[in-house]
Amino acid sequence: MPVKVFGLMTVFHTLPSRINRLHELVYNVWWSWHPEACALYSSLNPDLWEQAGHNPVRFLIKAQPQVFENAAKDAGYLQRYDSVFSEFDAYLHPRPGDTWFARTYPDLIGHTIAYFSAEFGLHESLPIYSGGLGILSGDHAKEASDLGLPFVGVGFLYEEGYFHQRIMHEGKQEAYYDTLHMSQAPVLPVYNEQGAEVLIDVDLPGRRVYARIWKIQVGRIPLYLMDTDIPHNNAGDRKLTARLYGGDQETRISQEILLGIGGVRALRALGIAPAAWHLNEGHAAFLNLERCRELVANGLTFEEAREVVAANSLFTTHTPVAAGNDTFSYDLIDKYFRSYWRQLGLTREQFMELAREDHGSGPSYGMTVLALRLTGQHNGVSKLHGAVARKMWQFLWPDLEVDEVPVDSITNGVQRCGSTSTTSPAKNYGSCIGGVKNRCSTMHASVCKSSPYAREKRRIPAASSRTSSIPTP
Repeated sequence: MPVKVFGLMTVFHTLPSRINRLHELVYNVWWSWHPEACALYSSLNPDLWEQAGHNPVRFLIKAQPQVFENAAKDAGYLQRYDSVFSEFDAYLHPRPGDTWFARTYPDLIGHTIAYFSAEFGLHESLPIYSGGLGILSGDHAKEASDLGLPFVGVGFLYEEGYFHQRIMHEGKQEAYYDTLHMSQAPVLPVYNEQGAEVLIDVDLPGRRVYARIWKIQVGRIPLYLMDTDIPHNNAGDRKLTARLYGGDQETRISQEILLGIGGVRALRALGIAPAAWHLNEGHAAFLNLERCRELVANGLTFEEAREVVAANSLFTTHTPVAAGNDTFSYDLIDKYFRSYWRQLGLTREQFMELAREDHGSGPSYGMTVLALRLTGQHNGVSKLHGAVARKMWQFLWPDLEVDEVPVDSITNGVQRCGSTSTTSPAKNYGSCIGGVKNRCSTMHASVCKSSPYAREKRRIPAASSRTSSIPTP
């Protein structure tokens, strides 16, 4: 079954009909947290499985046809195969009321949650994550699938996500990158009804940058990932989504414009209308500017648009470390947004004030500040971090005591099956850990409650009065 991938062709051997669904399974990373599914590939040739980097797509490409012919005649293998696919089918097509979300929020089924993150740690064969933020995002997606949330993820498909290190003869460290070949990864391009690739665009200084969209199926839920390495772009812009957290400030702001503004446009192009928007860290904060722009274009004032947007937006802040809270100089904001603030009905001063922060070295445009000001619910990732974040960002709510600053906390969790060894003593979880599933459910309920249909009214910080205020209706 060949799969066309933008000029490349993923060519698989023709499998025996008895086991031909092995092709289907590789394009749903459900296998990544179900070891019995991975074993359908690894058990056929353990050495090749290691050489393929535990990547079932690459394994299918490289394995010899005789391997599959033998498997189709092996009664033990066929029994395991049937068991896995029986579980897979039941998982993808649950009965009414089978999932946690369907039982807990039956009135919100179909109200999509859009989850924006700069990285997703799903599996080693998809090197599009760096550390804790990505692992959380990946586990969040997996657990959203397990719980049955109406959830879509938005991010980037990095071609050079990892680098390797080697020490040269003179003792210096050198980094070199591997390239992710899309034809050998569990990703598929997204086409429209006319059979053309789905493209979105954003305006950067002096040019328009285009991105195509890829899809990774994570159990029941999709991730839509953007990629600028297409002929429509110049050589520099084709590398815009090549590396995670690479490049200078201009690269960073360009990536974050694409993630936020481009991400909204990607969902619109796909016909997806989220009921709730979750910003996982400040990298995607520009998305709510884009949502405001859409509403202003339809006749609302900026302040009216801001209230509408904040009402169904949730922001998770992750770290008090400066590197985790991006800021940009006003000169850079001038360069990239000079024509944009007019579309919001704002002056330059009003636009700058939206994200202004000044910690003694002059004002800058803070992405965390922007996210806090344009979302209605905010949380840190542990009880202690929530307390630190309330103190850190109190200046946005100068009339409130620290304890009243509206930044809650939801302790990070992990997706159990994807985070434990197959030999872990799972039977001891109940007595040693207890309530893991319930805590994960509570974390996701917080996302669901960011919907305007089931949310607590939260205070939204106003821009300070140090310069012109935002116009009110």
